[in-house]
Order: sequence, then C-alpha cells, then structure tokens
Amino acid sequence: MIYILFVIGFVFLIKGADLLVDGATSIGKKLNISSIIIGLTIVSFGTSLPELLVNLIASYNDTPDIGVGNVLGSNVANILLILGISALINPLPITKNTYFIEVPFSLTATLLVGFLANAALFNKSEDLAISQADGFILLFFFFLFMGYVYIVSKQKKSEFSDEEFKEMTTTKSVILIVIGMVGLYFGGQWVVDGAVAMAREFGMSETFIGLTIIAVGTSLPELVTSAVAAFKRDTDIAVGNVVGSNIFNLLWILGLSASIKSIPYDSISNSDIFMIIASSTALILAVVIGKRPVISRWEGFFFLIAYIWYIIFLIERG
Repeated sequence: MIYILFVIGFVFLIKGADLLVDGATSIGKKLNISSIIIGLTIVSFGTSLPELLVNLIASYNDTPDIGVGNVLGSNVANILLILGISALINPLPITKNTYFIEVPFSLTATLLVGFLANAALFNKSEDLAISQADGFILLFFFFLFMGYVYIVSKQKKSEFSDEEFKEMTTTKSVILIVIGMVGLYFGGQWVVDGAVAMAREFGMSETFIGLTIIAVGTSLPELVTSAVAAFKRDTDIAVGNVVGSNIFNLLWILGLSASIKSIPYDSISNSDIFMIIASSTALILAVVIGKRPVISRWEGFFFLIAYIWYIIFLIERG
C-alpha cells in the first residue's frame, strides 16, 4: 500500500503545485502584479514546491539524507536530463544575462553550499551539517537573487503573455490554493514515507533514493515546463526555468530547511556537489564552444549520456 501512496504522492505534489500556482497567479493578476513578476516569482516558487515540501517533511521526520539528496539530485537532473531533453527537441539559444550572470550565480551558490556544509572540517570536526546560521546565509543570497530578478523584470519586456495566467473569481482562486496546499502536504508525506520504506526494504541508502527517484519525480514540473517551452520554441523560458530552479533549490529550499532545523550532511554528498559544479561548467562550455551561444542537439545528447553515467555511478556507489 505504501508504494501505491508513493506514486499517488508524486501526482498530488505536481497537481497540488499546479493548482496553487493557478490560484495564486489569478489573485496576482487581480492585484495588478505584472506578468513577468508573476512568472519569475509565483511560477518559479510553484515548480520548486515539490522539492521544498519533501525537504521540510524529510527534515521533520529525521530523514535529512532524503532532503539533501533531493536538492542535489534535482539540480543535476535539471541541467543534464531536462536541458538535454529540451535541446534534443529544439536547440536552446542562451541569453547574455543567463550565461554571464545566472549560470555563474548558480555555480557560486553550489560552491557556497559545499563550503558551508564542509566548514566543520576546518575545526577538525567529523560532524558535518548545514547549520541554522548557514541556512540564514543561504537565504540572504537568495534574497539578493530576488533583488536581481526584480531589476531584470523592470528592464525586460514580459516574456509571459496574459493568456498564460487564468483570471478567476477570488473564491475559486482561494479554493484552488487551499486544495493545492492540501495536495502538496499529503503528497510530500507519502513520497517521503514511501522512499524510507523502499530504502529499508531494498537495502538502499536514503541519499540514493533522494538523488534518483525523488529527485526526478520532484523535477517533473520543470521537465514538463521546459520540454513544452522548447517544443513551442520559447527557449528562453526553457533555460531560465532550469537555471532559476537550481538557484531556488540551493538557496531557498536548503536555506529555509536549515534555518528551521540544522541539516546533518554526509561527506559522500560532496561527489554530488562536484557533479553539479561539473554540469554547470559543461553548460557554460556548451555556450562558449561554437559560433553562437546555443545548446545544440548533440550537446543535449551529451548531457543525457552524462546523466545516465551519473545514475550508473550512484548505483555502484550504493
């Protein structure tokens, strides 16, 4: 039964986030908030809600390895799996802001998480953790990023048409928000419970479950959003969605989770941090190599091969 709830949990997580975003964006339009601000805040938060709920519930249930694995695994999947699939559908041009500011900011956020998580080594302590103080540091940099988003939104013309956001009655919007929140709560609980049960039954580590099944499952909103955007040739949205989600995962989700409760950190996760760094570097190189800043189809294929290799590495690591 718990495995059935595990699958249903993913459905509740994704649909719950979708309903919450629909309700919140409708209210945002009624308050005359611009489409670009809605897209870069409410929608970005919405696609990151599954990861956030899984992390908070995993931390509350004293299974932090699932939460850390979820964030790190999602970030690797976002770059290698999601951008790989999107580039195979259509080559992805990269804007100057993305490869000069947003990708390097995402890379810096990865290095910051790695440094804070391993800071105890400088005190010759073996008990590694992302402490509450570290959580507030991550949140500080997250709000700096949101300041950047606000400035960019003022300079750039909206990439989101008004038709993308359904305007509904206030009552219907509130009902959707409530249903979405309920779906997120139960979905997150069932996913975490199922992951713990699988880890125990099949002798797999909670970190492995978080890095693979949960990471891909909670990245489904980003995968669908980016793949559809690539198919429609809205490539800026496809790339921006992935890079923005990675920053949200590292600074907002880990920052908020750690600020509530210190997160124990296993040094084995350093190889996953390295994989995110390598993936982000590969993304920058994909832009630099070639006559124009674009992720080509063959580079997307290389990303997918790299992701398959990473999964094999995780299986061998156990």
